[in-house]
Amino acid sequence: MSIDSIPTIDLSPFFTNSDENGQKKAIEIIKKACSEYGFFQIVNHGIPLDLMSQAIQLSKTFFAFPYEEKLKYSPGSDAPLPAGYRKQPDNSPDKNEYLLMFQPQSGFNVLPTNPPDFRAAMEEMFTYFSLTGVLIETILNDCLGLPTNFLKEYNQDRSWDLMSAKHYFPATETENIGISRHEDGNVITFIYQDDVGGLEVLRDGQWIPVVPSQAQGTLVVNVGDVIQVLTNKKFKSATHRVTRPKRKSRYSFSYFYNLQVDKWVEPLPHFTTQIGEPPKYRGFLYKDYLSLRIRNKTHPPSNPEDEINITHYAIST
Repeated sequence: MSIDSIPTIDLSPFFTNSDENGQKKAIEIIKKACSEYGFFQIVNHGIPLDLMSQAIQLSKTFFAFPYEEKLKYSPGSDAPLPAGYRKQPDNSPDKNEYLLMFQPQSGFNVLPTNPPDFRAAMEEMFTYFSLTGVLIETILNDCLGLPTNFLKEYNQDRSWDLMSAKHYFPATETENIGISRHEDGNVITFIYQDDVGGLEVLRDGQWIPVVPSQAQGTLVVNVGDVIQVLTNKKFKSATHRVTRPKRKSRYSFSYFYNLQVDKWVEPLPHFTTQIGEPPKYRGFLYKDYLSLRIRNKTHPPSNPEDEINITHYAIST
């Protein structure tokens, strides 16, 4: 598999009703990408390029502040949600630091007033990411041949979405992993990375770099565990990681298009009983799965291979 095997799709046909052929072509490419490795990239997605560039530059300015200044925007130990500035624990090497933001109207966010325009840029980015999520969800619905608006009606509560601005420190002489290998537990994830790159996708035992293209405002898109279960593994939740280069910091924005926590998740009849296929997963409450994944972080197992992931609900065949 070559580097350019992760396709880039032009979404401009979806902003007009006159290019049905362009839409059909994009749907076929996305369908193939999700079936084979769960990742693709998009351009002409509707997020203004100047806003994306401004957000990255403001994030670099913020993360360059002294730690004491950034700490002013920490959510605190008693916060109901960890929205605000966070970093690695003091007893581990510096790998990354981040600013976490929930739905702007949630009231949980502790966002910077310095630099002055950063908060407004993050809120605007959040709004655009949310709209892009609705569009991609609609496209996935078409890719899967589901009834019109099925995924939208199943996942219509956007109050669970979150976004983070991340800063990855340069690699050390002995360690270069920013985020270790994992799969996303949500519905859809969007990543905007600077020109340093570092995002890699695992396929057939090989790590494939996702080469960034800031000039076009390219976004990386990957489907998460929820989509993998709903489609009975027709679409893949791909294993991926972030590596850190030496002597360079990496900056990115991640948007997690999530699911309401009390939703029931199980393979849809469209991909099981209706086509004579046995379900590959047993059903579960989404909040129960989230609790297991959070425990991976709060009480990490001594053997990383013992971390709980979506295979916890897999049905043996």
